[in-house]
Amino acid sequence: MTSTTTPTPENTGPLKGVRILDLSRVLAAPFCMQIMGDLGADVIKVERPGAGDESRTWGPPWLSGPDGQPTKESAYFLSANRNKRSVSVDLSTKEGQDLVRKLAESVDVCIENFKVGDLKRYGLDYASLSKINPKLVYCSVTGFGQDGPWATRPGYDYLFQGMGGLMSVTGEKDSLPGGGPQRVGVPLVDLFTGMYATVSILAALRHRDQTGEGQHLDVSLMGAVMAIGSGQLSNYMVGGKLPGRTGNDSPNITPYGVYPCADGQLIVASANQNQFSALCGALGHPEWASDPRFKDNGGRMTHLQELQAMFSEVMTKHTRAHWEQVFTDAGVPAGPINNYEQAMAHPQVQHLGTRLSLPHATGVNVPSIASPMRFSKTPVSYRRAPPMLGQHTREVLREAGLDDATIDKLAAAGTIKLG
Repeated sequence: MTSTTTPTPENTGPLKGVRILDLSRVLAAPFCMQIMGDLGADVIKVERPGAGDESRTWGPPWLSGPDGQPTKESAYFLSANRNKRSVSVDLSTKEGQDLVRKLAESVDVCIENFKVGDLKRYGLDYASLSKINPKLVYCSVTGFGQDGPWATRPGYDYLFQGMGGLMSVTGEKDSLPGGGPQRVGVPLVDLFTGMYATVSILAALRHRDQTGEGQHLDVSLMGAVMAIGSGQLSNYMVGGKLPGRTGNDSPNITPYGVYPCADGQLIVASANQNQFSALCGALGHPEWASDPRFKDNGGRMTHLQELQAMFSEVMTKHTRAHWEQVFTDAGVPAGPINNYEQAMAHPQVQHLGTRLSLPHATGVNVPSIASPMRFSKTPVSYRRAPPMLGQHTREVLREAGLDDATIDKLAAAGTIKLG
């Protein structure tokens, strides 16, 4: 059983006291907000009455309730929305827009991922909100950025994996069975865009603390996918050769790939000359390290197929466990290709307390994955499970100065939805 990290109700994070107005949905910006929430920020997630964040509907699987039956809480939404409070407000109404502007008066950060120009018609764009809160850090996350020929087009992660070149270098070689472009198995562009948005917001908060000035941040999925492809793009720009798919082999380093053993495959990641020499010795062939064909990485890349054949001939004589131990003893990184069940059962994953269990408003606990960030003095905290739609509407609006009678009137009019 994987060890579990329990909730930490006390806010100990370095962003304690930072208040964020979150107008985003789906993944890139919500993932950014989960990171900020883990770091201690108070994240107020504004959602549409009735529907909410559309990723709430992206199931199955669904969280099972106390009776064992599926709830309406999708695993997708649960993966990126802890440490937030949900307020359900209809932004299409003047009253709803007024409420959001009221909330914006006292926040440090606002994040949104609407199509370019959409929030301007509601008076909720940066130009409008910065007039009432000049210190506001306002982050816009879009597919293509705030300007340019494609700025108004929508887009999701899959599109950018294709358009940004990522799929052109992901997958098996065309000459082999199963060859062709492949999508990465996780929405990598969304997740990296969320990380870039997080870094941008933290940098802008630093600037605001020094100068008292807020600013507008423009973070795009198109920009992010190009940035994370910098290694392959550098190969192309420097070498003049268009990168292609190399399957499990590195385009720059060898031996750095997947090798057959008697009972399956093993990853070997030898990234420097000392490790290559140690690897050859561990295989029982120290002379390979001084072979003119393999004396440096450039030579090894030139004679890649020969080297792989020699390695495979030796490694197929023993099991993965045997070689993993032999290589590890020799100081060469090596390991299996795990599925997620095996990964969660890994002793180091258990030691890290990777699995979270957070009490949810449905009456059950929500499984989640812990933050990898470790602080010696201001640790992250897990204070709230992902919220149900509108769960904190009354609570947040009371904090903004509205009384219960006003809140009930807004609910009766459909401007807000109470959880």
